Amino acid sequence: MKLVIFLSSLLAIGAWAQTPAQTPPQAPAQSPVAGQIPPDTVLATIDGKKLTYGDFEKFLQAMPPQVRESATRNRRQFIQRLALMQRLSAMAEQSKLDQKSPYKEAIDFNRMNILMQAQINAQVDSFPIRVEEQQKYYEENKAKYQQVKLKVIYIPFTANAGGQNTDGKKRMNEEEAKARTEQLVKEIKGGADFVKLVKENSEDATSKDKDGDFGTISRADNLPESIRSVVFGLKAGDVSEPVRQPNGFYIFRAEEVSEKPFAEVRDQIFTDIKNIRLKEWLDTTSKSLDIKYENDMVFSATPQVVNPPASPK
Repeated sequence: MKLVIFLSSLLAIGAWAQTPAQTPPQAPAQSPVAGQIPPDTVLATIDGKKLTYGDFEKFLQAMPPQVRESATRNRRQFIQRLALMQRLSAMAEQSKLDQKSPYKEAIDFNRMNILMQAQINAQVDSFPIRVEEQQKYYEENKAKYQQVKLKVIYIPFTANAGGQNTDGKKRMNEEEAKARTEQLVKEIKGGADFVKLVKENSEDATSKDKDGDFGTISRADNLPESIRSVVFGLKAGDVSEPVRQPNGFYIFRAEEVSEKPFAEVRDQIFTDIKNIRLKEWLDTTSKSLDIKYENDMVFSATPQVVNPPASPK
């Protein structure tokens, strides 16, 4: 966040920076490991000012991962871009471009944005989260960490019904597949063996080879809501009604229903509590703002797209 402006400029300059072919080759086996380089090691002198490895590391810490990785791979190129940016920004300040629109407003906005994020980070770091509080949160929100071990029968459908699949089974349209799964649910609830019906009917090869085992899913998993709402409404031994998905119907049977142990979700709970505290703090801060809207006509007017002003000459 600290180098939003810097990074956008850095990437723009990169188009005409020296290419890897022009960069002196470096032998990876002889390159020092980052942790072995003293922070006061001078990497370059830029316009008479020394750039140490410690300075370089501070830049890296403020960068997004992909930019950090690129800068680490080619330090010479990074330093070249940095030196150019420093020179051009100094020239802009000498010309007082930082006091002209729209640059002044952009600088002010980005400064506020960076400082806002800094304050949020500092506030989050200040929240004390005790183990007892984490344990209490876990006990009060166990459903959030619920997990279900499932077996499944999958019956696909296609718009081009008729003919046979590669396994010799008839291809069904949606109506036929729905009727088939509804009949299977009746048979299961009437006492039919679920695994036997899996082997005879399911067309999900992966789970079919494991007697219908679908694995264990948790509420935090990336699942369609239509499946999540059904699965986490089941008790151990329950069988779902057919669940429609874009290419077929699923029948789920809950084998085991449990909660992830506290030790496994403790880090997630820590983050959850921090986020709750942050939201409370932001809500309180927002309510304390003294804002008086002075011209209702402006706020009720139909919004119009405003083109940015031309750059000053």
